[in-house]
Amino acid sequence: MTGIEYDDFLDLEYEPSETDLVCAFTIDPADGMSMEAAASRVASESSNGTWAALHVDEDELTHLGAVACEIDGGEVTVAYPADLFEAGSMAQILSCIAGNILGMKAVDTIRLEDCHWPESIVEGFPGPRFGTSVATEKLDAGDRPVLATVPKPKVGLSTAAHARVGEEAWLGGVDLLKDDENLTDQGFNPFEARLTESLAARDRAQEETGERKDYLVNVTAETNVMLERVDLVAEHGGGFVMVDVVTCGWSAVQSVRERAEKHDLAIHAHRAMHAAFDRLPHHGVSMRVLAQISRLCGVDHIHTGTAGLGKLENEDTPGINEWLTSDLYGVKPVLPVASGGLHPGVVDQLLETLGTTLIVQAGGGIHGHPDGTHAGAKALRQAVDASVAGTSLEAYADDHAELATALEKWGAETPR
Repeated sequence: MTGIEYDDFLDLEYEPSETDLVCAFTIDPADGMSMEAAASRVASESSNGTWAALHVDEDELTHLGAVACEIDGGEVTVAYPADLFEAGSMAQILSCIAGNILGMKAVDTIRLEDCHWPESIVEGFPGPRFGTSVATEKLDAGDRPVLATVPKPKVGLSTAAHARVGEEAWLGGVDLLKDDENLTDQGFNPFEARLTESLAARDRAQEETGERKDYLVNVTAETNVMLERVDLVAEHGGGFVMVDVVTCGWSAVQSVRERAEKHDLAIHAHRAMHAAFDRLPHHGVSMRVLAQISRLCGVDHIHTGTAGLGKLENEDTPGINEWLTSDLYGVKPVLPVASGGLHPGVVDQLLETLGTTLIVQAGGGIHGHPDGTHAGAKALRQAVDASVAGTSLEAYADDHAELATALEKWGAETPR
């Protein structure tokens, strides 16, 4: 017989193997609990331990204990053996590394900050179908950022108004029309009618501009309904679907990824509800980890923040974007999306900070233009063209009235 106790999950001399999933946590132990004791309990609870000492026959035990292998102040590294995890099941992995441990009494707070994913786990997931290549494979953005917009107000527009706003934006130079996170299949703007009318508007805009355009239609729903909506998008000739990845759940995202593959569709990931996990700096799951999960599950683009230039915040947008576009055992890179409070006057700062491998999505920053949506879309495109060319927005505005009006209205102010 062998005993399994908390001390068995702490080994500060352990060097993680190349097959271990290595997770970095920030931990604040409960009163009276040492960091070592808290770390060992985290490793125990997230793998194969429990609060009581166990006695197990060696012949009946596969050793799957995690190891708390490094402590640096409040930062703890835990290494998990790959055999602990079911291949290709993100739900099961998260039930280990971000499950019961977030509610343990042994810690006052705990945050999963980062993961190093071994090839043995990564190979169980498909990754993106297109990723960053959507800019040229599905659109005509070339080396500039892809441009997207959401009709505003975010809900309440009729189907006809929604499609009309989209057409004006496409004609003004935007590549993608996008539903907002809470628009799905409501009575004022039913899903199939919106899909049909918006794609018809897209086709007209493509013919007039000579540029490929498309529509990020929100298929978020119960999983089986989502899959039916993915099929419907393909039937109507759409090239993209949008999923609220956090609210619908990672297993549902994996199901959508599999169905989208059959239709050659790209997946746009909206991160609504992410802040429930990542907003507190010492508890929950970081946006970095949520982005990693999204890439493994197979989204092609995901919102990652605006590096302080918009109205929504999260930690280290540049670092997250760098990870999303980095090498990962051959898994395709994900195209980051900057969104939330953007307008033409901050585009130059945005691209200087985040680069051009990006989707720039503006809602109010287009539709709030004094001369309307078409002019607002032109102003955004002009701001991007100027920034990519290395020309100041002010100088470019001298010969571009739409941008001049946008700068007069908003300047370089960051919204709150």
